[in-house]
Amino acid sequence: MFDEIQFDRIKKLPEYVFAEVNGLKMAARRAGADVIDFSMGNPDGDTPEHIREKLIESAQKTKTHGYSTSIGIPKLLIAISDWYKRRYDCDLDPMKECVATIGSKEGYAHLTYAITNPGDVAVMPDPTYPIHEFSFILAGGNVVKFAIEFDEDYKVKEDKFFEDLTRVFRECSPKPKYVLVNFPHNPTTATVTQEFYVRLVAMAKEKRFYIISDIAYGDISFDGYVTPSIMSVPGAKDVAVESFTLSKSYNMAGWRVGFFVGNKKLIGALQKIKSWLDYGMFTPIQVAATVALNGDQQCVKDITDKYNHRQEILLEAFNRAGWHMRKNQASMFVWAKLPECCAHLGSLEFSKRLLTEAGVAVAPGIGFGEAGEGYVRIALIENDNRIRQAARNIKEFLKQFQEEEK
Repeated sequence: MFDEIQFDRIKKLPEYVFAEVNGLKMAARRAGADVIDFSMGNPDGDTPEHIREKLIESAQKTKTHGYSTSIGIPKLLIAISDWYKRRYDCDLDPMKECVATIGSKEGYAHLTYAITNPGDVAVMPDPTYPIHEFSFILAGGNVVKFAIEFDEDYKVKEDKFFEDLTRVFRECSPKPKYVLVNFPHNPTTATVTQEFYVRLVAMAKEKRFYIISDIAYGDISFDGYVTPSIMSVPGAKDVAVESFTLSKSYNMAGWRVGFFVGNKKLIGALQKIKSWLDYGMFTPIQVAATVALNGDQQCVKDITDKYNHRQEILLEAFNRAGWHMRKNQASMFVWAKLPECCAHLGSLEFSKRLLTEAGVAVAPGIGFGEAGEGYVRIALIENDNRIRQAARNIKEFLKQFQEEEK
């Protein structure tokens, strides 16, 4: 009898591609194997000391132990507004154009739930971070994707992007209601210029759609590249919201602190639905997040420098091992094309064999969408010695395929 009861929303979720790799990883570790893990974007460093100390200080106060405010305590909302003003010269109303979220994933799940009518269409590049796509699908919407194209330095081919986006609007029925962009891009690390957002805002006003921008990796940029924000475009608040998270910039992934800013209608919808569905973050976490945003940003620079250094070590070591890739401008990942000798395996099979035969875990590109096939995502979360050991393991792993080619 109960077997006949179906959960239609859950049935919309596909099998989680990453689960296969994660299952192999856990089995290997249970068997005592040493796995060098580049598969998850989980920072390995400490949260800066001044942020931890503020959390402890606030947690010692009994008044912080009760229910918090679902949209964020006022001091945190003001800190978010001030952060945008300093960084992007963008003026935001803390109470009407900002909302704190329990990490960015919660924010996307609740935002799309609040603003998506059945059958609404959202457009986004492929590959994409899974919550971007499935938050809309779980909310009853439809998603249309097109392959993102970038040059060998991971810079988005912006003219091609707008050609493809224009084509989607021409061919799609009903007309798309939302366009979601994410730069620096997860998983590909691709970047855009400020002019990209100027063009996107103009297109949104012409074709009447909302933009949702994710700059979660905005702080993690290298070699002079500075991540632009859609919020610095005049008139952006008429059509756009943007999200950020403290997870990467401050090594606060497990703290679950993010925020959305921008268009009052969309922010208001997110604020209202959160008032019904959650009580917000533990107040001491919000107090510590306020200190993170308002305090000395040297810690962000130090964290960024670490990822920059690790990328350089990884590229040098992996290139010597026979897996050739180029440096990107941003994020804590490397988006790597499969070695030519292994291209026939596909990203999932390659990732599984690399784990079981070389003890190196990476994320298969197909898990991020069809356009991710042929690539893997490598997170820069292992230290220099572990990176070099992984390269030695990979060199041995590749020999079998190189010999087959002879």
